[in-house]
Amino acid sequence: MSDYLIDCQGLSKNYGKTQALDDVNLQLQAGAPIALIGPNGAGKTTFLSLVCGFILPSSGSVSVLGHQPGSSQGLQHISALPQDAWMDPAFSIERQLRHYAQLRGMSSGQARTEAARVLDLVQLTDRAKDKPGSLSHGMRKRIMIAQALIGEPRLIMLDEPTAGIDPPNIRIIRDLIASQATRATFIISSHNLDELEKVCSTVVHLKEGRLQGTGNIDSDSDEGVITLTLRANEKSEQQITRLLADLPGVTSVALRSASEVIVEYDRASQPDVDIALLQALSDNSIPYRRLIKGQSLEDQLFA
Repeated sequence: MSDYLIDCQGLSKNYGKTQALDDVNLQLQAGAPIALIGPNGAGKTTFLSLVCGFILPSSGSVSVLGHQPGSSQGLQHISALPQDAWMDPAFSIERQLRHYAQLRGMSSGQARTEAARVLDLVQLTDRAKDKPGSLSHGMRKRIMIAQALIGEPRLIMLDEPTAGIDPPNIRIIRDLIASQATRATFIISSHNLDELEKVCSTVVHLKEGRLQGTGNIDSDSDEGVITLTLRANEKSEQQITRLLADLPGVTSVALRSASEVIVEYDRASQPDVDIALLQALSDNSIPYRRLIKGQSLEDQLFA
């Protein structure tokens, strides 16, 4: 039996002549949230469907928590939320959550308690008796995440959990995932790399059905790089480049745009170059919006 959360060996899936997933070898450990990224058609949905046991592989194998996907042993420990999942508009939210809990094997009383628990987690206890159509899009997304939390599964897969919703609801979902990450492992598929960077520690990158790599978002490989976002100012790009390049320890300065600057430096000789950089900006009246030691996830993957 595998000790991995997910263990894929030569995993492939074909739809006729279309190869949606191609010879993926991947082992993921339980723990902090995992980002699943890639362009449209990369194989993300196919991968999640194979993990859930919704479809069978064309070749290779996958195990989840040491069990075959779709088996009774595996299903009791996992949950998945597709991007466009929705509830029946004819019944109250609480009634439907109780129904989902009973499908997980809970008694009527246990289901009522569980529905109340997950509604409290997503901060929507006061909407329990409402029907889904009366909620905003962000609230509806939170309700569906509540459904995914029923039964305290060990693996929770969320497909675009924050797509198209407003910042307050995004913040609630982000905080919820952080609070539950000690109890379950989340795999989050999204095109929003900035949001994934705030939530996840590990990234799995798919492209055209093939695994491009996995990595730690907080990896030390980004040390020696500063990403600086400037506000509008009167200095020319040449003036800014010259100013930063003259700082002790700076080895290169690249302007990604008029507002974004990548500064590389010798961390061994100048570990506090960020302090000198901010002082130089202040002395020259150059306002900035953000300074990050390291590169963004987008830069790590695509720059």
